[in-house]
Amino acid sequence: MTPLARARNVFQTEIAALQFVAASLDGSFPRAVAVIADALVLRHKVVVAGVGKSGAVGRKIAATLSSTGAPAVVLDPVDALHGDLGVLNEGDVVLALSYSGESEELTHLLPALRRFAVTVIALTGSSRSTLARHADVVLPCRVPREACPFNLAPTASTTAALVMGDALALAVADARGLKLEEFARRHPSGAIGRALLVRVGDIMRRGERNAVAPATLTVREALLLMTRARSGSVSVVDARGRLVGVFTDGDLRRHMASDEHALDRPLRAVMTRRPVHIREDVLAIEALRLFDRRAIDDLIVVNERQEPVGLVDSQDLPKLKLM
Repeated sequence: MTPLARARNVFQTEIAALQFVAASLDGSFPRAVAVIADALVLRHKVVVAGVGKSGAVGRKIAATLSSTGAPAVVLDPVDALHGDLGVLNEGDVVLALSYSGESEELTHLLPALRRFAVTVIALTGSSRSTLARHADVVLPCRVPREACPFNLAPTASTTAALVMGDALALAVADARGLKLEEFARRHPSGAIGRALLVRVGDIMRRGERNAVAPATLTVREALLLMTRARSGSVSVVDARGRLVGVFTDGDLRRHMASDEHALDRPLRAVMTRRPVHIREDVLAIEALRLFDRRAIDDLIVVNERQEPVGLVDSQDLPKLKLM
């Protein structure tokens, strides 16, 4: 195969594997969600165990669980038999990963786990394996074939396990009623943390950088305001100062192309009515969502009286480290 053909084959194989596993989901999945959610209510945790590629996937699943409000730790099956079982407490949930269900290091650990009052959830490709037989709940994760040309290297199976872990973590978050504020507390740094903890009023342009004009002003006069503000748009207000429209440099180009008198028109004749806007006290993450959904360059910020008090320019987001 050419490199491009191989890449497409891998994508197609792994997509087909995910569709196969999604179709095979059954009642064991909601049981696993309930087991974890109930344990978390009692202040217990999830202990994730796996070796090799399954261990690498397990580390990612544990990180996703923890970041979405379900405390999780990673337990290496080999180290567990030499003292690391001390991380395990009565009432914890063990999420054990092994595609074959016969990984020697993991099967040696299973008898030791049964000395604790824990619930074992198996994520495996074989429902008849040793791991499955020793588990309380089995999440089947069998794939038709690996993306490897020899059908040997863990590829489609690890992708399926990773997605199953994501599904489990997010379903548990739903069951627990995870709130945005709780998610924010677990992500105090980086772009996610800033977007979740910073409010729109903290990042918006204000004062002279926020161009505002009455609807009676001409386009020519509005352009001077936009130039002074170094902005690509002007918020248009009524006689009471409430937002009624927006005029952008894109609007200018469109009107100039069809109207030789466009510069002398009042803004009310050329503005876009009911523009997208956001409150200044809203979290910055909501502004990011609006930019993604509405494909806009500028987002007008209003106060409780619907007066434009600021502007969020999409070009500012990278500088603010919000993207």
